[in-house]
Amino acid sequence: MPSDSNVSPPEPDVLPRPVGCTNFKLRQLTRRVTQHYDRHLAHSGLKTTQYSLLSHVDRLGPLPPGELARRMDMDASTLSRNLRPLLVAEWVHMGEGVDGRSRVLTITDAGRDLRRQAQRHWKAAQVALNQMLGPATVVALHDLLDQGLATFHTFDET
Repeated sequence: MPSDSNVSPPEPDVLPRPVGCTNFKLRQLTRRVTQHYDRHLAHSGLKTTQYSLLSHVDRLGPLPPGELARRMDMDASTLSRNLRPLLVAEWVHMGEGVDGRSRVLTITDAGRDLRRQAQRHWKAAQVALNQMLGPATVVALHDLLDQGLATFHTFDET
């Protein structure tokens, strides 16, 4: 019978350990991605945050500001600060809701037209980012981000 003394015990699974601050790395990446999209959207006169808000109000509206904040995963004060220029420019309208205390956001015709014009600049930014990072990396990044968001949503519900 052969000796087992030459056989090494199986090595335990070695999991990679994160190095560095995840928050810092995510913020670095989001700043760079935002700068990239802002450069493209500047041709339309919008910033990335404004284009995103217009798109969400167009797609989801009319809806209360609180619902928009929830759907965009942002707090009410951030939404209010980012929404203000859109209201002043009359690209979004805040009207009365079902009762005198509630409010509803709708996109105006001017806002819808501007969003359509800006959409081609957004698309150019999207295509350029996909080329820069590679489609497989972007798909993997989206999957990781979706998993992370789902995890946070699960913890928020408990």
